[in-house]
Amino acid sequence: MDQAVLPLSPTEQETSLGSIVPPHTADAYWLTPYGAPGAWSTNTTYIVGHSWEGRASPFNNISSLSQPGDVLTVTTAEGPVHYKIDRVTTEYKDTLKDSAIWDKAPGRLVLITCFMEDLGGKNIIIQASPLPAA
Repeated sequence: MDQAVLPLSPTEQETSLGSIVPPHTADAYWLTPYGAPGAWSTNTTYIVGHSWEGRASPFNNISSLSQPGDVLTVTTAEGPVHYKIDRVTTEYKDTLKDSAIWDKAPGRLVLITCFMEDLGGKNIIIQASPLPAA
């Protein structure tokens, strides 16, 4: 996926409910109250976006295209940051707020999108760890 990532600040209500719905666009969004990409990050970095049925989106089919061990690159103003995918899982939308993905994990990257086979009920979660700088 080669996708620009826009900043998104969830509302206080979304954060307290653990239910963050990005704008209904094909864009990717970085949740700004949490971590920023980079090994120096003091929290988890979250990037969210929609999967779409019948229209293109960089998040479509991400679960079938991503496997543990794959490398993701996030390009920041300071340069590229490389991550190794640790896990690709599905979680029910109504229990996501209680998921361990919200535990603070410095440097970790989490991608969240809808599961194409159950757009209304499940999310795909990709968790990745930063690789040492080359």
